Amino acid sequence: MSAHVTNPPAITCAFVLAAGLGKRMRPVTATLPKPLVEVAGKALLDHALDRAAEGGITRAVVNVHWLADLIEGHLARRDGLPEIAVSDERAALLETGGGVRKALGLVGADPFVVFNSDSFWLEGPESNLARLIAKWDPAAMDILLLVAPTATSLGYEGAGDFVMDPDGRLERRGEREVAPFIYAGVAILKPELFAGTPEGSFSLNLLFDRAIARERLYGLRLDGQWLHVGTPEAIAAAEDRVRTSAQLP
Repeated sequence: MSAHVTNPPAITCAFVLAAGLGKRMRPVTATLPKPLVEVAGKALLDHALDRAAEGGITRAVVNVHWLADLIEGHLARRDGLPEIAVSDERAALLETGGGVRKALGLVGADPFVVFNSDSFWLEGPESNLARLIAKWDPAAMDILLLVAPTATSLGYEGAGDFVMDPDGRLERRGEREVAPFIYAGVAILKPELFAGTPEGSFSLNLLFDRAIARERLYGLRLDGQWLHVGTPEAIAAAEDRVRTSAQLP
């Protein structure tokens, strides 16, 4: 039996990916960055940061590129936790992996949470981020992903991303298969995973695949419903689902 760490240090830092161009959300994102698109009366970025705070995150790093001044101004108006630092990518868009790599000095040396700024879901009885952090086992895992059931996720029409074994270990779906789980846009990573990664732009999928090769990529099933807010039409569908859930007993 492996010597698992029963009480790893608390995870208190998050990196929020807010630098993307939001091409699928055009024409909305021609003048408004996607993280500031509102769903149910609140910007997607605020949904992510508020979920982070609810899960115990006290410090967040937010990267910016497209319409960066608008995001920085919005962040400056926020009160309370998490405390926010900005990683400036105005000079070059670095994708998900490159963006995190550039900001490792702000993130620090401990495991941290990565949020897609458009990660949006209806919670179950408890915070999914708190559940993810409680599940984290650095002795067994390099990366832990929050994953959502492909079949019940609103606004998602793809074939899924992962299959999961009974222990929670993830594998990619086969080329012509439909996988039961999709990545819900929240992960816990170790900073040391970025050793040996490329300079400049690359995807976090590189790290996911390296972890799969070591059998150290794990998942936790989201308790609630994931809402894929990828297009202008999806905003209305997500808001309708939020309203419906608010009316349920």
